[in-house]
Amino acid sequence: MDYKGFSSSSTSFNGFGNRTPNFNLAGPSGSAGLNRPVQNNIPNGVSGGYPPPAPQSMNMRMGKCTCCDSTLRFPITVSCFRCTVCQTINDLKPSIQRSEPTTPLTLDRIRTMIDTCKVHRNYELLEQVIQKAFSNWYILNESFGNGRPVALDDCGIALDDVREAYKLICELPDSVIRSMMKSTENILKRPGRMLKRKEDIKFLMIILENPLLGQHNNFPQELYHHHDIIKRTFGLLSNLSNELHHYLVNWFTRLSVNIFRKRIELVNSFITFLLNKQRNTSPRISPDYESDWRISSAARVMALLFAANKQSSKVQLSDFYNTFVDYIDLLTDYNTWEQRSGKFAFCQYPFLISMGGKIKIMDYDAKRQKDMKAQEALYTIFFYKRITTPTLNLKIRRDYLIEDSLKQIENSLKHIEDYNSEIGMELKKSLRIEFVGEDGVDAGGLRKEWFLLLVRHLFDPKFGMFTWDEDSKLCWFNPASLETSDQYYLVGIVIGLAIYNSTILDVHLPTACYKKLFGLYVGLEDLKVFQPSFAKGLDQLLKFEGDVESTFCRDFVGEYEAFGELKRVPLIQNGENIPVTKYNRRDYVERYVNFVLNDSITEQFESFKRGFYHVCGGNALSLFQPEEIELLVRGSAEPLEIDELQAVTVYERFREDEETIKNFWSIFREMDPIMQRKLLTFVTGTDRIPATGLANLAFKISCIGEDSERFPIAHTCFNQLCLYRYRSRKKLEEKLKRSIMESEGFGLK
Repeated sequence: MDYKGFSSSSTSFNGFGNRTPNFNLAGPSGSAGLNRPVQNNIPNGVSGGYPPPAPQSMNMRMGKCTCCDSTLRFPITVSCFRCTVCQTINDLKPSIQRSEPTTPLTLDRIRTMIDTCKVHRNYELLEQVIQKAFSNWYILNESFGNGRPVALDDCGIALDDVREAYKLICELPDSVIRSMMKSTENILKRPGRMLKRKEDIKFLMIILENPLLGQHNNFPQELYHHHDIIKRTFGLLSNLSNELHHYLVNWFTRLSVNIFRKRIELVNSFITFLLNKQRNTSPRISPDYESDWRISSAARVMALLFAANKQSSKVQLSDFYNTFVDYIDLLTDYNTWEQRSGKFAFCQYPFLISMGGKIKIMDYDAKRQKDMKAQEALYTIFFYKRITTPTLNLKIRRDYLIEDSLKQIENSLKHIEDYNSEIGMELKKSLRIEFVGEDGVDAGGLRKEWFLLLVRHLFDPKFGMFTWDEDSKLCWFNPASLETSDQYYLVGIVIGLAIYNSTILDVHLPTACYKKLFGLYVGLEDLKVFQPSFAKGLDQLLKFEGDVESTFCRDFVGEYEAFGELKRVPLIQNGENIPVTKYNRRDYVERYVNFVLNDSITEQFESFKRGFYHVCGGNALSLFQPEEIELLVRGSAEPLEIDELQAVTVYERFREDEETIKNFWSIFREMDPIMQRKLLTFVTGTDRIPATGLANLAFKISCIGEDSERFPIAHTCFNQLCLYRYRSRKKLEEKLKRSIMESEGFGLK
């Protein structure tokens, strides 16, 4: 697998793959190279494709710098060259070790030397040992060994000893620490060999453990050395082979959550530092980052950490977000990525982009696609005598909610059914709902109500399209459904429309559904989420140590309930006559899981997927992870932070310090979590908060009069709560709670 560039929408392992523009940075052209003075008898490689003229007798070859990945030309006869971009000395063959044999560092050795130095109050010898070890690849790479060979599950280093050693060194005089840092910088400037074997990169794992790299020092000179070490470490790590990246990913999965999070913070802090330098006084960051090898290297290292997290689920996706990336021109970055220009783009590494940034890109992409079709619409009007509208208008009878919704959408698309690319454009129009026989202009509330009522009907287990699991409180496609594929198509369209109309739905589909939409693998771990009891039984079957065949009495048949009757489907040919044994049980479990997640619901899911992609098709969608799409659809179930909601609330005809307002927030805080969610539903139409947080929820409280016996009113289309100036806290609480409870089941206003 190539970890050096990826997008989340892919059928390949871990979500890497099919939107991977080539981001290898060619070195800048210019006169650097052979015409410059040679330092330390090391020839400079010539960056770019047009070097200064060289003598005809000098044969040249091309190569890449192991640190910044710049393409360079250098004489074919040399054994090493200096990169003119990052000043790294690249040894084409291992440099000859001229020094006398030395002993690798160990924790016990460092402790002994420190004790000796303290007795004599002289740290010169220790400083020399540390300086020599950290500047010599042969010594550092063999230091702190754990006695085991390097493997996928073991980097061969006693990392706890490394951390303790750094801790001891950091308590020593400044001269010792500076020697260690300077020596580390030197070894990174010239590792002394090409890093090709898994055993070659142990020293990089040791350097990554240096706690000083994550500290913000007030002294510019110290900060310079720290950043120089970081950029070179990231450069070397990012340009290793895919095979070595595979080892790194596996080693990262074995880090503790705390250490793993620190690695993420180190990368993000470095990216932020570089972007902040470019930002200066401008509110927007210049596009210079596109050619900054330090940023692209850091992003590739973060890709390794992200891949490790996909395997081990150590932290939340949001831990990878770099909010400073929101200060760049994300739309230009998106265009650069789409054009596959060869320049670096943050959209190559979408895990760095916050949810807000991705939503901004998706909105832009939808608008751009509609604008591109605007000119074509002129021809449509001329040839088909049809006038298009800027909105998607649906007229719905409440008693025929599903039938009318499906028919209205079909009618809206009927005239363009031969133009599949235009279907998505039509569905991406702003949605307007009109309930037949009712007054009112849809300012958002009617749309919310339509979504809410439609989802309640479509996902009601009594309707038969989805099954419900009581343990997980999640639903799944019903393999025995008698509903037509058109209705699953409608569900897909509804979810897509909700995303493009910024409406949160009460949809209890598991993450596995969104993984399938992205073409990603789903397996037993996904089944454990939404059918935990059944998955637990399969897990017990795999771990059972007795006689599997006589104990479980299973054969290679999948089962599901269809209207009270048990349906049996062979998982393989003649499966009903093949018993499950100790030797074939893993194959049985894999086939059964695939049956539940894929084979038994193929027709239903493909119709659902077709509807979803008719709305959400486009490159912008591939920037999201399945979990992020789930957040867009359902919103976040995180606990309500009342203080945060209060901070963003807008007041109309109320002062923030009025008694009624103080009483309201006091009552809100004292409610139990369930009642708090009901109040949120009463005002906004949903009990969940936006994926981007409460800060992006427009919450409004308006005064509609003095003290009254009337009840509070909510306008969900504006997320607006209308209150009277009730004379007492008790009266406000009684009126508010009664309004909330009695509004349930009566739709939205």
